[in-house]
Amino acid sequence: MASRNFQWELLAAYLTLTLALIHLVEANSEGDALYALRRSLSVPDHVLQSWDPTLVNPCTWFHVTCNQDNRVTRVDLGNSNLSGHLAPELGKLEHLQYLELYKNNIQGTIPSELANLKSLISLDLYNNNLTGKIPTSLGKLKSLVFLRLNDNQLTGPIPRELTKIPSLKVVDVSSNDLCGTIPTGGPFEHIPLQNFENNSRLEGPELIGLASYDTNCN
Repeated sequence: MASRNFQWELLAAYLTLTLALIHLVEANSEGDALYALRRSLSVPDHVLQSWDPTLVNPCTWFHVTCNQDNRVTRVDLGNSNLSGHLAPELGKLEHLQYLELYKNNIQGTIPSELANLKSLISLDLYNNNLTGKIPTSLGKLKSLVFLRLNDNQLTGPIPRELTKIPSLKVVDVSSNDLCGTIPTGGPFEHIPLQNFENNSRLEGPELIGLASYDTNCN
């Protein structure tokens, strides 16, 4: 009987160690993703001083919030005097809900890998210097509620894939260089037109059944 109890205790200890190692690996991968962002940005010395890649758990870093399982759920770096570009490794933060990088001087394109953030609720990249097109892959973000990309230099059409996000409540793409027509389907039915203003090549709401989807817009 004592031997059997020892075996059960040994098995329980093994399972506990295995789960701990899994959490350690996950924490390390999230830390690697965040540090990739750190390397892609130029930041004032004090802002990301705590982002130390030698620390196992990024949940101790400033501007990072984690849940009770020590998975990263928020990155809050709005209005932090950042420049540089967005790292595609951000797409590895599987539990991220809020990506707040507004009011900086971030350049380059929006990585299509952000579509892997299945838990994302808020994507706030407004007031930067982002260029290129809005990735069509963002239509995969089925938990997204807030999409604010205004005051950048984005070009191309507004992806119709975004109309397939049922949770989407706020879209603001004003003050860019977008072209084509404004979607009117799905959640876009309730987005005010002012959220599309100051795009000189944007023609207005699409006419359902008439427009061929922005084929000449780039």
